[in-house]
Amino acid sequence: MYEPSHFKVEDREALFAVMRAHPLATLVSAGEDGLIANPVPFVLHEGEGTQGVLRAHLARPNPQWKAIAAGAQALVIFTGTERYVTPAWYASKREHGKVVPTWNYVTVQVRGPARTIEDPAWLHAQLDSLTRQQEAPRDEPWNVTDAPEAFVAAQMRGIVGIEIEIASLVGKFKLSQNRQDADKLGVFNGLAADPESESQAMASLVKAHALGGTA
Repeated sequence: MYEPSHFKVEDREALFAVMRAHPLATLVSAGEDGLIANPVPFVLHEGEGTQGVLRAHLARPNPQWKAIAAGAQALVIFTGTERYVTPAWYASKREHGKVVPTWNYVTVQVRGPARTIEDPAWLHAQLDSLTRQQEAPRDEPWNVTDAPEAFVAAQMRGIVGIEIEIASLVGKFKLSQNRQDADKLGVFNGLAADPESESQAMASLVKAHALGGTA
């Protein structure tokens, strides 16, 4: 990934926070027919391996698991908050007009050796971990044990587990850090004026990372 110094993030916990907040990532691997990419929800087990472990599962008809079983390396791309940035927000537009549109975004990329797992106990634990991760905020969280045991067992026969040991962890937070202060403030104000939740989230990120927490 192209990482200009303005945007490069090496804080492991900051990268893990993005992964936990945006668990639906793109799993990329290479197979006999070329690259394969699928959106997959992951669970991060940060205390395992040397840098953490990612676990997920694929539907058995999905050919990607066979490519992984054959020894393919895996790339997992987590996409966090993103927003279009109009040059109309820049103070420099009014000064000289030499500005262009861009995009602010947060992304984390993980690479590492991947393996497939078909053990029923492992699969059940993975489904339980993923369910608890996603249901935790709910007032009445659903649990895997709420479904009939025979039904769950049948569902597990239709999936294959994926485990990726994190060998490389890189992050890029492109949040207008490379602009002059007046432009940064213009981007923050433009985003903050939009009530849409993604714009509000990006405004908070620009404030924290480009404006030093003040605006």
